[in-house]
Amino acid sequence: MTRQALHEGWTLRAVEGPQVPAGIAGRVVPATVPGCVHTDLLAAGLIPDPYLDDNEKGLAWIGRTDWVYETTFTHRPGGDERVDLVCAGLDTVATLTLNGTEVGRAENMHRGHRFDVRSRLVAGSNTLAVRFDSAYGYAEAQRDRLGDRPNAYPEPFPFIRKMACNFGWDWGPTLVTAGIWQEIGLHAWSTARLAVVRPLVTVEAGDGRVELHVEVERAGDAPLSVRATVAGAAAEATIPAGERTAALTLTVRDPALWWPRGYGDQPLHPLEVTLHDDDHPLDTWSRRIGFRSVRLDTTPDAHGTPFALHVNDTPVFVRGVNWIPDDAFPTRITRGRLAHRFRQAADANVNLLRVWGGGRYESDDFYDLADELGLLVQQDFLFACAAYPEEEPLRAEVAAEAAEQVLRLAPHPSLVFWTGNNENIWGWHDWDWQEPLAGRTWGRGYYLELLPRIVAELDPTRPYWPGSPWSGREEIHPNDPAHGTTHIWDVWNTDDYTKYREYVPRFVAEFGYQAPPAYATLRRALSDEPLAPDSPGMAHHQKAIDGDAKLRRGLDAHLPAPADFDDWHWLTQLNQARAIQLAVEHFRSHRDVCAGTIVWQLNDCWPVTSWSAVDGDGRRKPLWYALRRAYADRLLTAQPREGGLALVAVNDGATPWRATASVTRLTLAGEPRAKTTLEVDVPAYARLELALPAELARPEEARRELLVAEAGGTAERALWFFAEDRDADWPAARYDAAVEPVDGGQRVRVTARTVLRDLTLFPDRLDPAAEADEALVTLLPGESATFTVRAAGPLDPAALTTRPVLRCVNDLAG
Repeated sequence: MTRQALHEGWTLRAVEGPQVPAGIAGRVVPATVPGCVHTDLLAAGLIPDPYLDDNEKGLAWIGRTDWVYETTFTHRPGGDERVDLVCAGLDTVATLTLNGTEVGRAENMHRGHRFDVRSRLVAGSNTLAVRFDSAYGYAEAQRDRLGDRPNAYPEPFPFIRKMACNFGWDWGPTLVTAGIWQEIGLHAWSTARLAVVRPLVTVEAGDGRVELHVEVERAGDAPLSVRATVAGAAAEATIPAGERTAALTLTVRDPALWWPRGYGDQPLHPLEVTLHDDDHPLDTWSRRIGFRSVRLDTTPDAHGTPFALHVNDTPVFVRGVNWIPDDAFPTRITRGRLAHRFRQAADANVNLLRVWGGGRYESDDFYDLADELGLLVQQDFLFACAAYPEEEPLRAEVAAEAAEQVLRLAPHPSLVFWTGNNENIWGWHDWDWQEPLAGRTWGRGYYLELLPRIVAELDPTRPYWPGSPWSGREEIHPNDPAHGTTHIWDVWNTDDYTKYREYVPRFVAEFGYQAPPAYATLRRALSDEPLAPDSPGMAHHQKAIDGDAKLRRGLDAHLPAPADFDDWHWLTQLNQARAIQLAVEHFRSHRDVCAGTIVWQLNDCWPVTSWSAVDGDGRRKPLWYALRRAYADRLLTAQPREGGLALVAVNDGATPWRATASVTRLTLAGEPRAKTTLEVDVPAYARLELALPAELARPEEARRELLVAEAGGTAERALWFFAEDRDADWPAARYDAAVEPVDGGQRVRVTARTVLRDLTLFPDRLDPAAEADEALVTLLPGESATFTVRAAGPLDPAALTTRPVLRCVNDLAG
């Protein structure tokens, strides 16, 4: 087989229409393939950056316009029996013409297409054109034909197989794309090619087993052979003349197992498959695999229905984050960018990424990196927050995309289960859908029939779960915390974050709290002068319904009133970190009942106020540092229990945790009031709960006291404050600070003369590239903390050690 990439020489033009601006109508501009219309117009200087200010609003016409991509290429005919035009991804409603003749159509962003074009090619110059009809036009026509369906947003995304969040979300812009978004090229071949290679990798009695299922596409009827090798094992099978399938089994004795990060190593083995005609190789296929087993324990128990992930027969407490597309324009997401984001996740002690169902089936780079790092992946099928029609042609497209993606991702050990949808079954129950649906289809047949059948047929090695949330059976409410997976959103929408403690879910798959992005991100994206919580750019980059009011409600419940934008920015970011840290520590303290948490969300696709730990420019928000602490292998936390307080030690490490814990109730001035010691002895992957004596759990003056527990030094320190910050008798912040140069940056040492609550550095206010290694450090009088700041050049020491760069809660008292 020979391959010819068709990525060069493309142009782009808009099809005439009244919505097309005068400066663009009739223009032909260079196009990048893979790419999309927005990035091509941006590169040509014809549109402003849609991520800045409110530019997004002025670009809505792009999604309502038809577009034509065109290129010429040279073809030199050979002796090949077939030449296929192979399109890995077309976004979305495409008609392809070669030398003026239509050769194919596509209506699904989430699957590839292959068209036999041998008879349409000519020797020498050929012209290929791809016309993309407006995604809006297609989706609205389907909606009009099939009848509208309930939906979380006033957009027609359920009626087209396209990345739903292109149509806007409560964290994302409305930028409806079109373009050749994945590879495109010619594949020339003769006799036969490998059409499907499906490895089913299992571990049985300590041996690795690969059941390899192969399907070929033929141009002739000659007998064929398939050979496969992996980790020293080899197998061969014959495909008789006229037949199209073969099955091989490879057994690897006692292989090194692939483990999630924190549980072991991640050995990967090349699996090589070749197709032969006699001894002549016709086609090859290669992927890396890892040997591991995976299952979900959902056996009912005294608490309800668990949802416990087991890898290699070892229960894994999930410390997860939800993942959305890292850019609204996927072709801007490089392997290097993904690697950086994955390192941010791993450094925050995350062990699972849930790929949310309103985005895309993630890239090969994404899964390769997850395999290498031991990051587990939960992949949603692409349905989110809406009722989806099940009529044709949508049903056939769903079946085709699901089969293609299950086959594509089957080799990856990091993929541990599939989920049928995001919140759609819950929506049918609780979001007033049933009356407007009036009996029309809404997706149930996908989630409970079609998708589980496809997974069972093509990859029975992995679990399938019909929805997130889902309780395991239709007769149980889908978001019942006692059963299966749960989403907790009343906290953000209507309640204080302390309500997280009212839940002891079996597995919480979504929960989150908002905050604005880093200051440098805001300053890059917005021209507001001055910045204010409600200034025009800030308001446009807040997509959540009543988002700012919810932020203010959270501040009012816990923190002093902000005096200006700098205070508001600091305190809203702090409140986000506090909310999620409280939730994670609470859920982990009940790890005997709760088997995992997946925080909403790790990342953003543009600069926006959102629930992310890493903002749209890739900067870590204070939440990231809180998450790193709350997800640490060893967690010491003070938790309210009936009648008092308890010290809970959680050990998600592979070795026992033995230490003597000291617990002290003291004043904000550092004066001890009561003290005790407790022995901590926690086996691997377990927890220990110790009730605290009443003299420690009950303050004499709540506004002036706190509880400090340590087991093995300040690395495992738990704090409990008896009063909210807004009510605490904080002293004005006083400290000594020293700054010294180090390789690649500066070291900032802060010594507290008073208690300093949640001391945090924001060096990006001085240099957008600057970053601190630590945040949210609470110091008692006399204690010191050291922050290492990485920056392109030296930062002003005076600015680095005063507000608004250096902040703590009690600097609002001074």
